[in-house]
Amino acid sequence: MSKVQFPLLSDRTQAISKAYRVFNEKIGASYRATVIIDPEGIIAAKLLYPPEVGRNVYEIMRIIQGVQYGRSTGEGVPANWIPGQPGIIRDPKNIGKI
Repeated sequence: MSKVQFPLLSDRTQAISKAYRVFNEKIGASYRATVIIDPEGIIAAKLLYPPEVGRNVYEIMRIIQGVQYGRSTGEGVPANWIPGQPGIIRDPKNIGKI
């Protein structure tokens, strides 16, 4: 019996990878990709990886946590942010300022 606590799927017809625009027509296969979809069904992030580069689970989790943090606080999260650190106020007037 499997201990997987989330649904898995197969994309044998490439319908899903084509719908999410991660299908590589030249090679007839999907790019290595991660698509993060929020509870409302909106794509919050889409990451495409070169075939030579593996995915970084820690960065994927950081993105999910950053999106959740931003939606709960209204703040953005800076580069290299990790949960527990403060966010930043999103204000276009601060662009380019230190």
